Amino acid sequence: MKATGIVRRIDDLGRVVIPKEIRRTMRIREGDPLEIYTDKDGEVIFKKYSLMNGLSEFSGQLCDTLYKTTGRPAVITDRDTIIAVSGLPKRELLEKRVSVPLENVMEGRQIYQYKEGGQMFPVSESSQNAVVFIAAPILSEGDVMGCVAFSGGSEDEPMGETEYKLAQTISSFLGKHMES
Repeated sequence: MKATGIVRRIDDLGRVVIPKEIRRTMRIREGDPLEIYTDKDGEVIFKKYSLMNGLSEFSGQLCDTLYKTTGRPAVITDRDTIIAVSGLPKRELLEKRVSVPLENVMEGRQIYQYKEGGQMFPVSESSQNAVVFIAAPILSEGDVMGCVAFSGGSEDEPMGETEYKLAQTISSFLGKHMES
């Protein structure tokens, strides 16, 4: 754990304000759920809560199936991190933070498809080797939960209607699955 040097007091309703700098750095937005942990040393830890993390094994199976079916690398993310990968180096991507452009695609709530001559962007902030060709945001009860993406190297051929429809279908399925 890293000390920030910032001290905040609890108000009479038990609230604590998380400073703007920390919210920006940790990508905590208004309305984001936070899970509260305590330990035996008296520490209170806030962690961003993600419903998608509970689906990481299932998401891994979906990615494997997408990769085996299409031969194209598949990635499933929550809003902040990559939770499942198939067809790409797992060590390089799994549990890494998604890139800012991919986060923007999710926030835009529209399916993204790379067009030849367009700007390519990476799946993860930590790796420039895997770029996004198709990304379909996962929406559940109107909230963005993550995305399903097809990826590859920058020299790979752009993807077509099949991958587009598969990403759309799987993201819709995961969104409905989380509603129940």
